[in-house]
Amino acid sequence: MWGKVIRNVKCAPSGVLNLYRTTIRSGCSGSGKTWVRPSGFDTGLKTFNSLTKQKEPLILAREGTATWYSCGPTVYDHAHLGHACSYVRFDILQRILSRLFGVTVIHAMVITDIDDKIIRRSWEENVSASVISRLYEEEFKKDMLSLKVIPPAVYLRVTDNVPHIVAFIEKIIRNGHAYATNEGDVYFDVQSIGDRYGKFGGAVGSQGEPASSNKRDSRDFALWKRSKAQEPYWESPWGPGRPGWHIECSTIASCVFGGQLDVHSGGMDLAFPHHENEIAQSEAFHQCQQWANYFLHSGHLHLRGSAEKMSKSLKNYVSIKDFLLSYSADEFRMFC
Repeated sequence: MWGKVIRNVKCAPSGVLNLYRTTIRSGCSGSGKTWVRPSGFDTGLKTFNSLTKQKEPLILAREGTATWYSCGPTVYDHAHLGHACSYVRFDILQRILSRLFGVTVIHAMVITDIDDKIIRRSWEENVSASVISRLYEEEFKKDMLSLKVIPPAVYLRVTDNVPHIVAFIEKIIRNGHAYATNEGDVYFDVQSIGDRYGKFGGAVGSQGEPASSNKRDSRDFALWKRSKAQEPYWESPWGPGRPGWHIECSTIASCVFGGQLDVHSGGMDLAFPHHENEIAQSEAFHQCQQWANYFLHSGHLHLRGSAEKMSKSLKNYVSIKDFLLSYSADEFRMFC
């Protein structure tokens, strides 16, 4: 059983929120860093939860329905087998939930279509960032269909939802957890949440994003970045700029699912800083202490005889479409 599948959408009360109004819940639970076992519908399934680093009973807030958010691709290049492994693994888990446990999975995925890497690629190709992002977004979707991955109920592009991101940031500022600089940047104030920062451990002693004289704390991270020459930008109360990396996922997941989420998934390299910062933002916005109940992280794919993960930046990857010239989707799914 799956949520209704629709195409790219914007977060809006008349769109996504109405489509999923029966799954949206108003508040989250928890107490600081300590994970609190959710109350609700016990599926009978156990899953490894990165928040506790052990297997936990998968308990859903609403009987028969799992709300699931995935970090989707940053669309600046071909998707490779490392990406494919992650999406296929989570597809298998969702199929198990649906077919064996009778759970309706409502799955939303973000498409990051504005990013430093996309901008650099657009300069290299002498085309707009939107041309690059649309090209690789469509290729990614075709790759997923070729691998027999069931599409999410909704894909949401960052660029379609910038007004919602701005509003999300404004509320975090009002709640006392972010601050704007005179230069037009907005940073999350990590000190404002005390020892609740660091649920994945990697945050302890971390310096976070590159140092800036405008930050109050070295761990503070950007919610809004002021515009630079020749970069795409949007207007905001703080001047022209674009969203930070982490805020897009918090905003879009909240637009679709409200103040609490059953499952959040992504690659293990996203646990810190991306998912750590997502948690901080979302709990600051919703004023709660356990926004997502389960984080599932997929491990890296390594080439035989190499300690290096398959990665675009290392240029050691095999693209999905090249792999499928020689092998079938079923062979790959068995491998995962």
